[in-house]
Amino acid sequence: MEKKESAKERILRTASALFYSEGVRAVGIDRIIEESGVAKASFYRNFASKDDLVVAYLEYRHGINMDNMDKAKRHYPDNPVKQLYELLHGLVVRAENVVYRGCSLMNTSVEFPDKDHPGNRKAAAFRQELWDGIEAIAREAGAKDAKALSAQLRMLISGAIMVSSMDRSVFNAEEFSNTLRLLINQQIDGADTAMRKLSV
Repeated sequence: MEKKESAKERILRTASALFYSEGVRAVGIDRIIEESGVAKASFYRNFASKDDLVVAYLEYRHGINMDNMDKAKRHYPDNPVKQLYELLHGLVVRAENVVYRGCSLMNTSVEFPDKDHPGNRKAAAFRQELWDGIEAIAREAGAKDAKALSAQLRMLISGAIMVSSMDRSVFNAEEFSNTLRLLINQQIDGADTAMRKLSV
């Protein structure tokens, strides 16, 4: 029998969809309560404040990012080059989706520029954890300078995310993929051969 969704799960699912599609600041607690169909008392039993809900939303979205990393590792357990390229190339698929609004972590940082805000702190910490993971894969793949490659990829992808979310017609998936390959090839011997065999 399928497990019934709890009030907390329903609130988080509703808030996550609204926060991602419309922005955190644009969506108030009353609307989340109304659309999730929970009582106000139930909301505050699960989330003491909107900030608490924002942190839970970021944790949820970060979980998706880390799941994608785990999937790439499972798909290619013995080939970190393919892991790296599949993980990064997945952005192309997401960026071409009509509902894509960029990176939830980056978006939240922009909405809450105060470094002491819990949303900003969490977003920064989660992004660092994600990129630490990518750097580790690059190192395992034999990158000459894994830290430099990770930094270069981070700048490239962060820019691509913003371009695709602002104006999808400007985002060129082929050019993005070619630039990914170029950066990876410069750092990892034999990477091009591995990536040519990879269909994502």
